[in-house]
Amino acid sequence: MQLLPLLFLIPSALGLAFPGAEGFGRNAIGGRKGSVYVVTNLNDSGAGSLRDAVSQTDRIVVFVVGGVIKITERMVVSKRITILGQTAPGDGITVYGNGWSFSNADDAIVRYIRIRMGKGGTSGKDAITIAEGSNMIFDHVSVTWGRDETFSISGSKVGNITVQNSIIGQGLETHSCGGLMQTALGNGISLFRNLYIDNKTRNPKVKGTNDFTNNVVYNWGGGGGYIAGDSAGESNAHIIGNYFISGPSTSKTAFTRGNAEFKAYVEGNFYDSDKDGKLSGTELGVTSANYGGVAIQTAKFGFPAPGKILSAADALTYVMGKAGASLARDAVDKVLIAQVQSFGKTGATISDEATMGGVGTIDGGAKRVDTDGDGIPDDVEAKMGFNAALNDAMADKDGNGYTTRIKHVAKRSLVHGFANPGRSADATATKRGWRTKVLVYLMTIPSRVLKQIEYTDGVGYTTNRALVIKQSRALAAKELQKQHRLNARNLQRTSTSGTKTLDDAEVGTSRRAPRGIS
Repeated sequence: MQLLPLLFLIPSALGLAFPGAEGFGRNAIGGRKGSVYVVTNLNDSGAGSLRDAVSQTDRIVVFVVGGVIKITERMVVSKRITILGQTAPGDGITVYGNGWSFSNADDAIVRYIRIRMGKGGTSGKDAITIAEGSNMIFDHVSVTWGRDETFSISGSKVGNITVQNSIIGQGLETHSCGGLMQTALGNGISLFRNLYIDNKTRNPKVKGTNDFTNNVVYNWGGGGGYIAGDSAGESNAHIIGNYFISGPSTSKTAFTRGNAEFKAYVEGNFYDSDKDGKLSGTELGVTSANYGGVAIQTAKFGFPAPGKILSAADALTYVMGKAGASLARDAVDKVLIAQVQSFGKTGATISDEATMGGVGTIDGGAKRVDTDGDGIPDDVEAKMGFNAALNDAMADKDGNGYTTRIKHVAKRSLVHGFANPGRSADATATKRGWRTKVLVYLMTIPSRVLKQIEYTDGVGYTTNRALVIKQSRALAAKELQKQHRLNARNLQRTSTSGTKTLDDAEVGTSRRAPRGIS
């Protein structure tokens, strides 16, 4: 076990849990005011284990090993913990055998990890439980095989939580639930760009304050898809840009059990009910009957919305490509995504993960050398211009407000975001291998066409969405010309001297902290 001292506090003015954090939980602070804990083994407990890492408050948890961590007892997480699964080598980290409790784990940040409970886990328990606590965000997490709920956030003292870009699937029979998302009114939960799949019911079941935007729900069972309130108690909800697709287990409509106290703003939701193997969903009309009897609202609530709200079709594309621990999808997630892509032909609720071949194997990769023990491998420190012999993970080398550790992690996960205005580059463009210190993003608003953000590493551009300029002026000009032809209107920038072309010298002057990179 390696426990690293705090060298530099990230300024609180930064606000976001990480670049790309959105929704009610976007301002979770995690372990940024503490120290870095390096997980060095796959043991269930003891020094260097994940369980030991989360047992104390104020830690940023990183990994120098990849593979499956088999646990026998539930994992209980302390306050102000950041878990960065994307730091693991190989195919990342899967935790298998029992569930996790984040109850009272205020300010948790959890990214790029698989949590697979399984039949051997504690009876009547969830794969992830949050019964109390606030200010948490879960990003690119794959959660399956809960014995009660799979991912449950439920209680009068819970709120300000985001679950984004994640997979919540295959709650085990006989219960087989996606999860409760139930709070007191005013205590918000944001669910953005997630996949609910192969859960008999509660996909999710919502009460209180909830923003359900750009999710995909596939192959729910007889208990129902999105359950709206069901019983007494006022709720305020957004249901925007989601895609519901019936599968072999589906026998009920997408929305059920609403009531007059469940107030919902609904827009752009699609439902494909025919199970014919072709995507042919139609938009649900804005009527109470189509949404299970909720009270339809004509105006949005003042929720912290995603930076870009996608159409239901674009949300489906995004979720199929990026949801879950998608840096390297394991066999389980690949099967689940293939089910969605069958558009109704395949999928099933299960009672035992053995049906899926169990947890499978996870390539642990090569253990990378980290001379100074700060959780950043030597080869990465060399590329970033840092001293591999100096423990400086918590230092802010360039004064932009993000520590070395945050910059390293953001660079690793950058390519797995989607390219919204002012946000991250689309992964489809990353294979070109371009490298730069500058990202330039297209804006969809004609009067504000380009947005510039200085950063450490760039990866390509996507037509009409994101552009990365190479450091070479000549190459930058060439790429700009290409983009001009593709989208001339969007590659104009109004200034006091007229419209001009942005080159790499100009964008290099930006000193703004990066934001919106996921």
